[in-house]
Amino acid sequence: MHCAATPMNITDIKNMSSSVYVAGAGVISAIGNNAAEHLSAFEREEAGMGEITMLHTRHHNEIPVAEVKLTNRELAAMTGLPREASRTALLSLAAAKEALADAAIPGFDSLRTGFVSANSVGGMDKSEDFFVDFLANNNKGKLRNIFDHECGSKTEIVADHLGISDYMTTISTACSSSANAIFYGARLIKNDVLDVVIAGGTDSLTRFTLNGFNTLMILDKQFCRPFDEHREGLNLGEGAAYLVLVSDKVAKTLSRAPFCRLSGYNNSNDAYHQTASSPEGTGSYLAMRGALEKSGLTPADIDYINLHGTGTSNNDSAEGTAIKRIFHPEYPPMSSTKSYTGHTLGASGGIEAVFSVLAIKHRVIYPNLRFKTPMTELGLAPETRFLKDQDIDNVMSNSFGFGGNCTSLIFSRS
Repeated sequence: MHCAATPMNITDIKNMSSSVYVAGAGVISAIGNNAAEHLSAFEREEAGMGEITMLHTRHHNEIPVAEVKLTNRELAAMTGLPREASRTALLSLAAAKEALADAAIPGFDSLRTGFVSANSVGGMDKSEDFFVDFLANNNKGKLRNIFDHECGSKTEIVADHLGISDYMTTISTACSSSANAIFYGARLIKNDVLDVVIAGGTDSLTRFTLNGFNTLMILDKQFCRPFDEHREGLNLGEGAAYLVLVSDKVAKTLSRAPFCRLSGYNNSNDAYHQTASSPEGTGSYLAMRGALEKSGLTPADIDYINLHGTGTSNNDSAEGTAIKRIFHPEYPPMSSTKSYTGHTLGASGGIEAVFSVLAIKHRVIYPNLRFKTPMTELGLAPETRFLKDQDIDNVMSNSFGFGGNCTSLIFSRS
């Protein structure tokens, strides 16, 4: 359900949260089932891509993907959902429960709470199974597999299990979805609609997604090489991640200091093409510039950029062009963590936001695996080793989606 909108007055404005803090984080992907496992995988420089093992597809031995290394039965045992639930919902609840437990907010049940979750496939993994049986015999097929197909039902299922009923909504803007969920959650807090928001996203691998991206001819048959001159495409992945965002009032009640603040955010749309970024990186540039302006920071203040960096020719060139326009000649360290997790689509912005928060907390920079040769026209060179003990105060996280829907988030040390 949604909160009813009410007119704002002077008291409302005074009650607005001046800052939005990150109190907790949870993540599951191909390289780990929680935040600690992800940090360990980053340090080992161990990617999550491999042969398809769980998805039923004819492309088993052709296309590498980054699957979460748990079956639906194992995810169900972890979350308390029935194993018949959509994998999208199972992944979502696993990450959201970790984030909420990590935040450990006193008096949570007495606060105005919300769940803003993103995804792009909904329950498609289950409906695909239904149609295999149904098309062979239209008297067969389990109807429960298509009952909760739509994206919003995944949000409702997880919100119910978290005990959140004040506010819930679903965002689906392709690859920028969960980044948009995070800054929408921040706006709800800043405008005194909610005290706490669990915000992020989830997506599971499906045949529809795999076949669709394969038709676009942007899947790499090897492990992806973001920002490399010889990149040949992306690897699809799956996972979920959430941040627990809180007002400054709630932050003061926490038993430990928040991870950081969400200091800047911006969404822009260049509307250049349904599936491609503009060659000039217009949407990417506007998103990054807008986030910087909102944060009050300059390009020189950014200590690390978590690149959208899918590994496709168009995306990396457009993002790199925009970065050069903003940061040249002094570039901060940057890398694409999709070289570990693959491209998790609607979950990617949330997953990489969690990585950005962890980079600030643990003072680390992640490697851009398999990078060898800078793009000829740009010359940008991402980090290739796991770096510890770094001075990380401000991190920019980029999420750029189909249709030119581009979002940048900036996290700053409290």
